Amino acid sequence: MAREYQVISADSHLEVPVWTWTDRIPAKYRDRAPRRLILPEGGDAVIGEAGVHPVGLALCAGKPYSEYKWKGVTAEEQHGTGDPESRVAEQDQDGVDAEVLFPGGGSQGIRSVKDPEAFLAMNRTYNDFMSDYCSGDPDRLLGLAQIPDTGIDHAIEELERVRKLPGIAGVVLGKYPGGRDVTTPEDDRFWAASLDLEMPVTIHVQIGSHQYYKDGLMGQYPKKPGPMAMNPHVTDFIKRCARYAISGGYNSTQMVLSGVFDRFPKLRVFIAETQIGWIPNYYDQFDDLHARLHHVGEQELGLAPLSRKPSEYVRDHFLWGFMRNPVGVRMRHEIGVENIMWSSDFPHSECDWPHSLDVIDEAMVGVPDDERYKIVAGNAIDFFHLDAIKSN
Repeated sequence: MAREYQVISADSHLEVPVWTWTDRIPAKYRDRAPRRLILPEGGDAVIGEAGVHPVGLALCAGKPYSEYKWKGVTAEEQHGTGDPESRVAEQDQDGVDAEVLFPGGGSQGIRSVKDPEAFLAMNRTYNDFMSDYCSGDPDRLLGLAQIPDTGIDHAIEELERVRKLPGIAGVVLGKYPGGRDVTTPEDDRFWAASLDLEMPVTIHVQIGSHQYYKDGLMGQYPKKPGPMAMNPHVTDFIKRCARYAISGGYNSTQMVLSGVFDRFPKLRVFIAETQIGWIPNYYDQFDDLHARLHHVGEQELGLAPLSRKPSEYVRDHFLWGFMRNPVGVRMRHEIGVENIMWSSDFPHSECDWPHSLDVIDEAMVGVPDDERYKIVAGNAIDFFHLDAIKSN
């Protein structure tokens, strides 16, 4: 039965303690899984092949800023770490009808596991756990499955597998589907499959570290640049065009310049937790820098010409997540009202639980009801293909 949604957090996190799901990992890999570590000074951390990560700033819901701690926090005592029934009750306290649940810190710790077989087993285990958790109330708990970064075949295999799992509303990429921090032609197989399966694709904050790729560039270009392309006057074309963007702006620039949206005009991607106030400037500067320099990119790097302005691709194919960003909301028409989605980021340090409605009201001063509805619910309903009664 269709549900009526008024407020959806398009980016929250499943921050249950790691020991609630790691015992499901096949026994032969379990000693490589992320696990609980009690720090000498007290409080929990997650330890794995990536090192030690205290849980404090991931579990700040309901606390005043003055009580935020990086260390010294015990997971069981915090909001956002309980079972599905507790999570829905916390939504009710916050005035939120549903949450899109991105993976939490413990689950992301498996991405550092170097053995591909062990990593794939853990990744599948986590996705199955996410499915089971969200199946407790699939209208309100909208889980995202992690796509493995061990190559295009594994990525498509897991995409197809999780599409059949209850409680899974979409997938999240840690790297591009081919397993790289840069776009590659083989990614097209994944984009095609995601469209065929009608599976929403998301990125959380960004793919990659925004540093130069191993050969000195931010992209795998059709043409290998000559030595002069590495000097300060002819810099990396992707980095040059995205220089006034933040977070996912590099990823949207990578995808636009790869031509993926000419090949897949129906593909849209949600990049969560970027904030949005910078996006109008990004549109403006991407267009300006590309107009000035596209001939350099074509000559030196073999890039294909774009058929439209870069900003038109970004506006048509990307959605962006924000939490507390009133200035961004004021620029919503510059961004595109249909391209932005509010998020609580519960239970991370950016959340304002249980006062999210106050934060929304603060940001939405002067915003017409129909636009407010799109930003806080309607756009998420459309992007995640939710069975919903439209209120506006």
